[in-house]
Amino acid sequence: MNPFVVVGFIVGYFLLLVLISYFTTKGADNNDAFFIGSKQSPWYLVAFGMIGASLSGVTFISIPGWVGVSGFSYMQVVFGYFFGYVIIATVLMPLYYRMQLTSIYSYLEDRFGFYAYKTGASFFLLSRVVGASFRLFLVASVMQLLIFDAWKIPFFVTVAITILLIWLYTNKGGIKTIVWTDSFQTLFMLIAVGISIYSISSALDLSFSGLIAEIKSSSYSQIFFFENVNDDKYFIKQFLSGIFIAIVMTGLDQDMMQKNLSCKNIGEAQKNMFSFSVVLIFVNLIFLVLGALLFIYAQQMNIVVPEKTDHLFPIIATQHLSVFAGVFFILGLIAAAYSSADSALTSLTTSVCVDFLNIQRNENGKKIRKQVHVLVSIVLFVVILIFNALNDESVISSLFKAAGYTYGPLLGLYSFGLLLKFKVKDHLVPFVCILAPIVSFLINLNSETLFNGYKFGFEILIVNGLLTFFGLLFISKKTAKN
Repeated sequence: MNPFVVVGFIVGYFLLLVLISYFTTKGADNNDAFFIGSKQSPWYLVAFGMIGASLSGVTFISIPGWVGVSGFSYMQVVFGYFFGYVIIATVLMPLYYRMQLTSIYSYLEDRFGFYAYKTGASFFLLSRVVGASFRLFLVASVMQLLIFDAWKIPFFVTVAITILLIWLYTNKGGIKTIVWTDSFQTLFMLIAVGISIYSISSALDLSFSGLIAEIKSSSYSQIFFFENVNDDKYFIKQFLSGIFIAIVMTGLDQDMMQKNLSCKNIGEAQKNMFSFSVVLIFVNLIFLVLGALLFIYAQQMNIVVPEKTDHLFPIIATQHLSVFAGVFFILGLIAAAYSSADSALTSLTTSVCVDFLNIQRNENGKKIRKQVHVLVSIVLFVVILIFNALNDESVISSLFKAAGYTYGPLLGLYSFGLLLKFKVKDHLVPFVCILAPIVSFLINLNSETLFNGYKFGFEILIVNGLLTFFGLLFISKKTAKN
């Protein structure tokens, strides 16, 4: 693949993003527009853009790669997502709108106190910095391999350009811009998947009905698994995990909820969430269809499936399909990564400004916000370079998974706050929230020995949340809150 052709398309793509930023930031250079879009975001744009934000560059290539070993079992998790989003729309979002929150973690201060508030916000910052850095690291690595290595450009320059581009189009408008750019990037991501499916189907000489029949008759199309409770694919495990993953990674995540809080009112925000929850089911199904096609294509064309099946989509798209399909794969990967990373940069800036610097009460709030936006960009740059210096994919992946444990305490904190009226000893909350993920990790590590061969999957998140919940109960004052 000619690097000059690829770079030409990428430059054109980012010029479109900058152009969108230019038009959406007119009259929007203030904190209210940056943080919550001046409460003027169209709900349908928020819903469409959230598809791309929920599917990062990692999942863009991972979901198709999972099909080889898991079939369509991921749909069990997706069905769980739907019910999780319903809970978000009917329980959490009305709470956030009623309290008129900019940062959703402000609820913790009102419900528990200072230490719980800072603990929740800190866990978000930790998980988002690691998560966003990990996703950008993977995309920057792909770009380095496909393009910049041939030009002898150092990796740190690739990373710097990657983050600078995000900073450029989010610096002024924040969420007001991201609502539009994420919709644009979601569109590109879906076009890339559609082109990949069409290209592979054409190469296999399959019509639409033939494509469906081919997948249905393959070994990859099984969705539901009820046979073995110890199996990672067991329905109840995946379905319940999907519910709670949606709640914590959308409803309790400033990154995802900030877009929802930019809608005009709770009614429009709920329309957005319900629409998004339905559309996401079909989008994930399309990704799984692509995954099945990739493995069928590899089998018929005698392509060796790599040990890490995540690599199958990039290999086929860039080495075996047309240049057109290869270019759109790269654009789709960038779109998926950037729609997740740009909102992460904005939400991290928001959390630091609101949760830790309280700039709403500061006359120099706008200046501070701009400085924080630069600082957060630099932090992401440094963390990505640290990942690259580690030069061990298993270690980096482990750090990414470890960051996921920080959502358990948030689940426990919000569940306790909403379900019970007890006050807690606020100064002890950080200890409970640190201890719960550590105990969860140890349980997960030794689950097969402790529970007669039972192996935890995503549902370890539920265990983490329960440990936090009961830890808070242990330090509660047993006095009803007035």
